[in-house]
Amino acid sequence: MNKLIKGSIIIFICAVFVFSCSQQQSKEATNESPKTESAVNDIALAEGAIMHPEYVKTVARMAYVWGWPMVNSHNRRAGITQAPEPGKLGGVVPVAPRGRLSMLNDYVKPNQSFVACPNQDVIYGTAFCSLDEEPVVLQLPDFGDRFWVVALYDARTDQFGELGKAYGTKPGFYLLVGPKWDGVTPKGIDGVMQSTTEFCFAGPRIFLNDTDEDRAAVKPLVNQVNAYPLTEFDGEMKIIDWNETPSFPAPEVEGERSWVIPEAFFDQMPGVMDLVPPMPGEEALYASIRQVLVAAEKDPEVKKVLVETAIETEKEVIKPLFLWKHNGVPAGNGWNRSKNNAQWGFDYLMRTSTARSNMFDNRPNETQYFYTDGDTKGEQLESSNLYSITFTAGQLPPVNGFWSLTLYNEHHIFTPNDLNRYSLGTKNKSLQYNQDGSLTLYAGANPPGEGKDLNWLPAPGETFSLYIRCYWGKEAILDGSWIPPVIERIE
Repeated sequence: MNKLIKGSIIIFICAVFVFSCSQQQSKEATNESPKTESAVNDIALAEGAIMHPEYVKTVARMAYVWGWPMVNSHNRRAGITQAPEPGKLGGVVPVAPRGRLSMLNDYVKPNQSFVACPNQDVIYGTAFCSLDEEPVVLQLPDFGDRFWVVALYDARTDQFGELGKAYGTKPGFYLLVGPKWDGVTPKGIDGVMQSTTEFCFAGPRIFLNDTDEDRAAVKPLVNQVNAYPLTEFDGEMKIIDWNETPSFPAPEVEGERSWVIPEAFFDQMPGVMDLVPPMPGEEALYASIRQVLVAAEKDPEVKKVLVETAIETEKEVIKPLFLWKHNGVPAGNGWNRSKNNAQWGFDYLMRTSTARSNMFDNRPNETQYFYTDGDTKGEQLESSNLYSITFTAGQLPPVNGFWSLTLYNEHHIFTPNDLNRYSLGTKNKSLQYNQDGSLTLYAGANPPGEGKDLNWLPAPGETFSLYIRCYWGKEAILDGSWIPPVIERIE
C-alpha cells in the first residue's frame, strides 16, 4: 500500500526534477535570462495534448489520494445540510442547514454510523457553513472549569482559529468569515475567525462526566451554544433546548457511510478545486490535474481511465488506510499515534489516512490520538479473547483536560452492549485501581470477573480496535515521551 503511494509521489517528483533540469540547461545554452516566477506561472499547459493511459493513471492516482479528504468534506456538507432545521439524523447525529448549528445534549448514541471513531467523552455539535455566502456568528457560554473546544476546519480539514479551554477563550460571540470577507465587525463580536476556504465545519466538543449530576449541570450550558447567520445577530444570547429538536429519518448502513464515491469522484473534482484555491506550492499540482480533467471532458477514453483509476485507487490505496497499522507513526507497545493532525500542510498521506479512518481530528495541542488493531505482540485483537491494558503507577496519560480508552468494532464504530459502555477514563468515577497504584482495564466479549467488571470494555463478537484520546495533553504527550500501555492477552 505505502509503496503505491510513494511510487506515485516519486513519479511526480521525478517529472518535476527532469523538467527543471532541462529548463536550466536550455537557459545556459542560449544565455537567456531566467524567467520570472510570474512569467513561469503564466505558461499555459498545452491544450489538446495527447495523453496515453498510463500518464492519465499516474496523475489520476495522485489526484485521488490528494483530493479524497476535500471531496469527503464537501459531500458531508452537502448531505448533512439537507436538514430543514437543526435536529438529529436518525435521532442520533446532529444536523442543520448551512450556517446553523445542531447540538446533542449527551454522549453520541452507539447506533450511529455517519461518523467513524465517535467519542463518548464529550457532547458533540455540528455546523457546516459556506462563509462566502454569509458570515456566521458562533455563540459560546461560560463553561467554568469544564474542558471544551470548538474546532474550526477548512475544506482541507485543516483547523483555523483558536476556541476553547486550552486557549483561555472568553464567553461571547465569535464571527466566522471566509477568505474574501472585508466587512466591518459588528459591535458585540468578541473575535473574528477567518477560514482559508469558503467551506467551514465547526465542531464543538464539551466534556461530560458519566454521572447523572454532571448531565444535569451541563445541559443549561449546552443550550447556550448556538450558531446562525450574521444577519440574525443582535447581541442577545439565543437559547435552544437541544433535547427538543426534531429527529429526521436516516437509512441504515453497515459501517461508516461512504462519503466518497469513486465513480463520481472526478466529476466532482473540478467544482471542489474551484472552491479550494491552491496553497502556495500547489500550483503545479493543480495545473497537472486540471489538464487531465479538461482532457476527460473531451475524450471519453480519458474519462474511462479516470473512473477505472479511481475505483482501483479506492480499493488498493484508500481502503488499507483504514487499518491502524497503516496509519500514523509508531508510539510504542504496538500502538500508533496521529501526527500533524488538523494542521496537515503538504502531509497528504496523514491527511488522507485520517480522513479515511477518523475524520476531523483536533490539533495535537488540543488532542493526541493513539490507536491499534493488535496487542503488544502485534496479533489482531479478537473479541473471543480477554485482554488487559495496564497503565503502570504514575503513567496514566498526562493531560490538562481528560483522557479515555475507547473500544471500536471492525468498522470503527460502536456495537451496542448491555452495559452501554464504550470507553473508560477520566469521566468514570468508579474505576478500580490496583494496590500498587496502577490501573488495569480489560477488553473482551466476556467479563473479567473477580470485582474487575467496572474496568471492563465489552467487545463485539468479532475483531476490534482500541483508541486512546488525550485532550489538552502535557509535554510528555506532545513530545512523544509518554508510551501507551502494554496490551496482553489473558490466557
